[in-house]
Amino acid sequence: MLRFLLRRLVLLVPVVLGTATLTFLLMHLSPGDPARTYLGEHATPEAIAALRQQWGLDQPLLIQYLHFLRDLVTGELGQSMFFHEPIADLLATRLPPTLLLMLMSALLSLIIAVPLAAWSAVRNSGLSDTLVRTFTAVFQGTPIFFVATVFIVLFGIRLKIFPVAGYGNTPWEHVVSLFLPSLALALGIVPVLMRSLRTALIDALNSEYVSFARAKGLLHRTVWLHYALRNASISGLSVLSIQVSYLAGGTLVVENVFAIPGMGTFLMKGILNRDFPIVQASALVFALLVILVYLLTDVAYKLLDPRVRLK
Repeated sequence: MLRFLLRRLVLLVPVVLGTATLTFLLMHLSPGDPARTYLGEHATPEAIAALRQQWGLDQPLLIQYLHFLRDLVTGELGQSMFFHEPIADLLATRLPPTLLLMLMSALLSLIIAVPLAAWSAVRNSGLSDTLVRTFTAVFQGTPIFFVATVFIVLFGIRLKIFPVAGYGNTPWEHVVSLFLPSLALALGIVPVLMRSLRTALIDALNSEYVSFARAKGLLHRTVWLHYALRNASISGLSVLSIQVSYLAGGTLVVENVFAIPGMGTFLMKGILNRDFPIVQASALVFALLVILVYLLTDVAYKLLDPRVRLK
């Protein structure tokens, strides 16, 4: 296990380098001038040239890239061009809301998908199974921003149950404020997760080891939890880990709709303002989050099924 973890950590280096390089090239080769954006369209050429020199944008692209790699290796993420604050300090305040949002979305997707999958698997090809699959298919084809907007109008404006914007000040307010955004994100994952768990549960319930467990007279709950659901959970874990990329991208939409001060709104402001340090740091953080989840998923495989060999 330790050798596997060390090998995966070593593999992080080219992934992080590739992500950083791609982000750097996309930002520097895209049209527009950060200095002109910052100073406004009425700025003089002299003022724009002075600001470009201050930010180092007047240097050749290769020199800028080497400086960027130097700062990346030393852990110096730089300073925001528009906020005039260190990127590390900005990330420290923006990252927690996004992490909590992604965690709550994953938990809500499991809370919804597991019972639906179990219900559908037991009533395979029945009316209930058809209704569940139809219900989940509708949400799979619905855009996140539409679901989020409906939630705001229904639960925030009409019923006034949940706040429609912000993050709150206390831990409880954080959870309450992120419930609707998390639910909007989770409903996009539920259809894929439910179908995967349903198929795995049907296969498990029709397997020989489950039939043997029933023949031994084991309790129905024991057969379900210890044999069927435990084996099906490996399939669900795979799907959930893959959907982390969806969650990371979904935060861009949901956080901007609900005005959450997280990484999604942070990255969007960086893109609109062409704030290179913000965009580069945010892309690296999202990439590291996805890679870390994949690493934890491999470890969870081993815990769920000791027969799995980590390579």
